[in-house]
Amino acid sequence: MSEQTPPPEAPPAYAPPPPSYGVQPVGLGPIGKVRSTGLCFLWTVLTLGIYTFFWMGFTHGELKRHTGQGLGGPLAVVIWFFVSPVMMFLTPNEIGNMQEATGRPRTLSALWGLWFLLPLLGPIIWFVKVNGTLNEYWESLGAH
Repeated sequence: MSEQTPPPEAPPAYAPPPPSYGVQPVGLGPIGKVRSTGLCFLWTVLTLGIYTFFWMGFTHGELKRHTGQGLGGPLAVVIWFFVSPVMMFLTPNEIGNMQEATGRPRTLSALWGLWFLLPLLGPIIWFVKVNGTLNEYWESLGAH
C-alpha cells in the first residue's frame, strides 16, 4: 500500500498584506501627510470653513501623486467650491479605490457621501471616518 499525501491547503480568499514597515509599494508615488482630525476640525471652525478648501486640495493632490489617478488638488477645490456635496461622494470613493488597488480591504466607498444629508452631525461623522482612514493608510506606509 502506498501512502498518499494530503492536498495542500488552499490559501485564504483574502490575506491582508504584510506590514510595510515604511516601505512603499512599487509603482506608487510619494506618501501623503498624516493630518490630525481634531486639528483639522479646529482649523475649520476658526477659519469659518475656509480650511476645508485647503484640506480638499492637499488631500486630492496627494492622492493623485500617490496613485496617478483621481481629480488632483486644483480640480477638487473647484468642485468643492461649486458643488461640495459631490466631493463628499468622490473623496471617500478615491480613498477606497486606493485601498483596493494596493490590496487592502476597501473600507470607504461613495456611499459615505450620504452623510451630508444629516445636518451638522453628518459632515462631522463623514470627516472623522474619511480623514481617519486616510491617516491609517499613510501611516501604514511609514508617514508620521
